[in-house]
Amino acid sequence: MNISIYCTNTDVYKTYPLGITLEEIAEDQNIKIESDLLGAMVNNRCKSLDYTVVKPKTITFFGYDHPEGRRMYAKSLSFMLWVASLRCFPDHTLSIRNSVSGGYYCKLDNIDTLPINYHEILKGEMERLVLEAIPFHRHLYPIEQCSKILSKEKLYAKKRLFEEYGNLYAPLNEFNGHHNFFYNHLVPNSSHLKSFDIELYSDGFILRLPTKNNHGELEPIKNQQKLFQTIRYHKNWANNLNARNLSQLNDCKYRNWDRDLIKIAEAFHEKEIARIADKIVQSRDSIKMVLIAGPSSSGKTTFSKRLGIQLSVLGCTPKQISLDDFFVNRVETPLDEKGEYDFEAFEAIDKAFLNHQLDTLFSGEEITKHRFDFTLGERVKTLEKMKLEAHDILIIEGIHALNPQLVSDIEQKHIFKIFISALTPISLDEHNYIPSTDNRLIRRIVRDSKFRNYNASETIKRWPSVRNGEEKHIFPYQEEADIMFNSALIYELSVLKPYLVYRLQSVKEREPEYAEAKRLLNFISYFRSYNASEIPPTSILREFLGGSSFEY
Repeated sequence: MNISIYCTNTDVYKTYPLGITLEEIAEDQNIKIESDLLGAMVNNRCKSLDYTVVKPKTITFFGYDHPEGRRMYAKSLSFMLWVASLRCFPDHTLSIRNSVSGGYYCKLDNIDTLPINYHEILKGEMERLVLEAIPFHRHLYPIEQCSKILSKEKLYAKKRLFEEYGNLYAPLNEFNGHHNFFYNHLVPNSSHLKSFDIELYSDGFILRLPTKNNHGELEPIKNQQKLFQTIRYHKNWANNLNARNLSQLNDCKYRNWDRDLIKIAEAFHEKEIARIADKIVQSRDSIKMVLIAGPSSSGKTTFSKRLGIQLSVLGCTPKQISLDDFFVNRVETPLDEKGEYDFEAFEAIDKAFLNHQLDTLFSGEEITKHRFDFTLGERVKTLEKMKLEAHDILIIEGIHALNPQLVSDIEQKHIFKIFISALTPISLDEHNYIPSTDNRLIRRIVRDSKFRNYNASETIKRWPSVRNGEEKHIFPYQEEADIMFNSALIYELSVLKPYLVYRLQSVKEREPEYAEAKRLLNFISYFRSYNASEIPPTSILREFLGGSSFEY
């Protein structure tokens, strides 16, 4: 029996025997990918090259320059690192903690008993594995067998998670005789993983990854100590709550402790916001304004309002300004490389008008506030007036708030800078952390659907442009902050799950965004749903779910 295959790379329809693999099709059609052939989209779903085709399909082969290619590379490299650690240091447990400084922060336990050059030993072993060109395989096992395999590999968090999942069969990846699972398809074999490095970092090391645009060039090591310490602080807090991974988070639901966990997480946020307010007031004689910046869906607006309340408790009167109201008129908005409006660009902000209003305020005079009408695409006057009195403090929030060009005429000693992002404190398991970008994208899908009349496909389609803007205009300034605030709530993905699933399920298979929708659906399927009824109306999560007591 034969099946018809359409390959978009060659624009060719061709008949193949039932059961042919993607790798065989790529070889037959002489597919050449400049950045190294790693996988394929099959009917807009990511597949590894050993995938067997049994029905008519539309296939697009990709390499490292594709988002899924980069994800496959990073997950495969993580698997190879784990196997190398088992070879070199079998008595030590590897954990892959989080993304930082152009790579993954990793740690081996009992580091004091390791040789000083342990990172070089690990790197050397990984280089040997690359030369051996060992294949990565994916197998389905009965859940009982899967549990036995994971127990043998001492992957207990993953074992519990798989047992809770409730399926008869579960997938495992196999490499060099060892089994693990990285919630993703992997590259064909280890020879594709030539570009990496290992460098000591804090009390662990960084597994360095290639740059987004060049898989032969590594991301430079960046100074992100403030970010690193913030992530570590919150991961330690989650660990103290016995909720450091998804299995433990799900267990809170089984033990009917989910409501308590929501209350604890919200109290923790309130305490952190109060601590920031205390720090601002300690320097009240010199500070004129607070700048709050962060990437999309980090909860800047709700945070700024809650910070204002805490400042009021301490005797200050907060006056708030959103940079969203200082967009240039739409016809003046800069265009990106695709010729579309680039709302993430710094030039999309009317810096001159903002500074004119600030000069007026700091001179003791009154201003008329403006509001940007997103329907008209223009800035319009409101009836609201603003004037700064003796005990007032100005709070400005927006994605560009930490850009030094924004208020360059104001002395730094008069400014307190806050960076906010959703830095997920839990991990899926020992070797799979949860990217903050996924956390924020999930928030945005729910919010856009509920409040902005965008469906999931539209939000996913815009996300790469949003991410590019963040890389250019937000993250370069995050270490300039006086303090960082983590807006992620330890329970939030469990609460967002039911709001997310049906929105993602509405994405059609024919849409290019289908692959990302399926990936997020697979990811969120491991979470047990929490009820949103315990979430207070002042929670940052209410900015995305609705039911907030704040006006936006």
